[in-house]
Amino acid sequence: MIRGVPSLKIVPNELLLYCRPGFETDLASELLEKAALSGISGAPRFERGGGHVRFEVTDGRPANDLHRALPLASLVFARQSLVAFPPLTLDRSDRLNAIIAQARDSGWSCEELWQETPDTNEAKALAGLIKSLKRPLEAQLRKAGVLRRKAGGRRLHLLWSEGDRVQLGMSFPGNRSEQLGGIRRLRSPSRAPSRSTLKLEEAWHEFVPAEQWSARLSDGMQAADLGAAPGGWTWQLVQRGMQVFAIDNGPMDRDLMATGLVEHLREDGFVWTPPARLDWLVCDIVDKPSRVITMVERWLTRRWCREAVFNLKLPMKRRWEAVSQGLSRLADSLERAGVRAEIACRHLYHDREEVTVHVRLLD
Repeated sequence: MIRGVPSLKIVPNELLLYCRPGFETDLASELLEKAALSGISGAPRFERGGGHVRFEVTDGRPANDLHRALPLASLVFARQSLVAFPPLTLDRSDRLNAIIAQARDSGWSCEELWQETPDTNEAKALAGLIKSLKRPLEAQLRKAGVLRRKAGGRRLHLLWSEGDRVQLGMSFPGNRSEQLGGIRRLRSPSRAPSRSTLKLEEAWHEFVPAEQWSARLSDGMQAADLGAAPGGWTWQLVQRGMQVFAIDNGPMDRDLMATGLVEHLREDGFVWTPPARLDWLVCDIVDKPSRVITMVERWLTRRWCREAVFNLKLPMKRRWEAVSQGLSRLADSLERAGVRAEIACRHLYHDREEVTVHVRLLD
């Protein structure tokens, strides 16, 4: 280094995004489309079943620009989004030096270190290695000036895909998941009629800020659950003290019915009409996405509810295309009807071959 001339720092040129294994192609397609709309060119890199996608920015711009242009909340298939450097291949006899050198040369500073693995069985076997490296890594990162007490809430992530392969990324407050691995793990309630109950609970955590739960998920509200039986989603509504129209030809859980808060109507959820405007519509019907969208359009354009959470079952192929077309169609329908609304869509941890959509009317 020449005195008076600052040393050059390496610039991150990738985004590193976590996803459910098997959905790498869908996330890559989403990233290509949305990056292009932002005027940024890039190339996705991934292995099928790897549980993450690297998106290399190819126009010479730092990855930070794309990270800001594509907030995590706007991405459907991503669980976590990081600004990152290319992966390191490590010497197994000395894993730390290369990690510390790249972190130091980045010029980054952060307040904490998270070590993570993709959501695969093979990667989870690295838990012992990660634990053994925690203290020496943190000690050397502090010595190098990378870890410090005040660093704007930034977090350094190490994604271990193999024992000798790791990728360094940085996350920023307000544009990241606060869950390890981007996974919100919820405990299945023993009294709930089905494990599907966790889908709605996770959706509320994702789409409704915690400080607004008392106002938007409150006692005395009215809701409809279309395709309710046996009552997994209805159970969540009842736990919030809501009165629920449970629409399904199938049987409902007896204990749930005993609460006195559920009116079970053996009718077709696609054609049922509420008696008055409700606070919530929820729906987890297994059917074609286009048919579900048509039903939800009817509810929202006629303002039959204030908020809605519903799932769209995905096709086996071109899943991003199906989601994108469905969301665009819904947004267009609301605009034509003069209905102002916020629309969000995420592939949640407790989802499988579906995505969860949330719509909130603004008037």
